[in-house]
Amino acid sequence: MQGLHLTADLQGCPAGLAPMTDRLALRALCVELVVQAGLQPVGELFHRFTPAHPDEAAGVTGVVLLAESHLAIHTWPELGGVTLDVYVCNFSDDNRGRAQALMDSLVRAFKPQRVQRQQLERGGLAALLR
Repeated sequence: MQGLHLTADLQGCPAGLAPMTDRLALRALCVELVVQAGLQPVGELFHRFTPAHPDEAAGVTGVVLLAESHLAIHTWPELGGVTLDVYVCNFSDDNRGRAQALMDSLVRAFKPQRVQRQQLERGGLAALLR
């Protein structure tokens, strides 16, 4: 299927932001931004890791399954880092703008000092179906 796969590596994110360490805060942020972008969530799973030491923060990982594909997110508060992965298929609609809006909103929410973005146009499967 034709689609757009966006990833971003965020550095210098404030560790004190609730979604960096709080599973429920990250879930609420992700679901809200998915809906705002016009995408349809169909499932989700979020997990907070146990800190290596009691006085350290621990990150969260999560995924929102979309009717259009997925959002995956991983936080490392101890490093001030976040990785983002947004993939949408364009089977019945062109969802590129929605994917970009979701990615932009997520980046803004984490207030990074540096961002490295990647973009991949997917579609090899379509050639197999011919």
